[in-house]
Amino acid sequence: MVGTAVGTASLVLEGVSHGYRRPGAAEDVHVLRGVDLTVAPGELVAITGRSGSGKSTLLHLAGALAVPESGHIAVAGRRLAGLSTAALAQVRRRSVGFVFQAFHLLPGLTLAENVALPLVLDGADRATARARAIAALDAVGLDGLGDRRPAELSGGQQQRGAVARALVTEPALLLADEPTGNLDDETAADVLAALVGAVRDRGTACVIVTHDQSIAAMTDRTFVLADGALHLK
Repeated sequence: MVGTAVGTASLVLEGVSHGYRRPGAAEDVHVLRGVDLTVAPGELVAITGRSGSGKSTLLHLAGALAVPESGHIAVAGRRLAGLSTAALAQVRRRSVGFVFQAFHLLPGLTLAENVALPLVLDGADRATARARAIAALDAVGLDGLGDRRPAELSGGQQQRGAVARALVTEPALLLADEPTGNLDDETAADVLAALVGAVRDRGTACVIVTHDQSIAAMTDRTFVLADGALHLK
């Protein structure tokens, strides 16, 4: 059934398969083949694998940014199959937070305005949105920096701001794609500690795609994506 509830898990993938056509290729490349994954509230899962193995594709599908060729996906207990474009957008706004390798902060806005933006876009009044944004910034160690613009911040501070923005809506699920890939080792460790601490405090489910084994060591389960399937490490 369209949009039906599915258990209490924050993320469920059942038999998910997906592929794409490379330019000039005669056949589709199938990067996911019958993938099954369940992530409980408060659980941190790492997904590793070689470049091109389908890790980012899996995150895009889990975050309702793309539709799988086959299989079923549920986020926060709601099946995505058959949902309208507007309903999928609502799932992304309210149930999923995204952190990417690039910070994607808008340079013309202050840090607090960047963090508050998802709430404003979802209809919250600006005073409430700002208060929640400041609280989210405090949670990742950026208290007192809300009125600075991205150009006035270090790379690590910008990425922690991106984490705060992803969590400000209190999503059921956080998806992070190489969140420390643009940072030096020391800064990456600080950002990782802020991310893990924030999701643990909130009981948010988190899936992190990474090549960094130090990240994988801090999660509850680590999978390797190879030949289209997830293998528990």
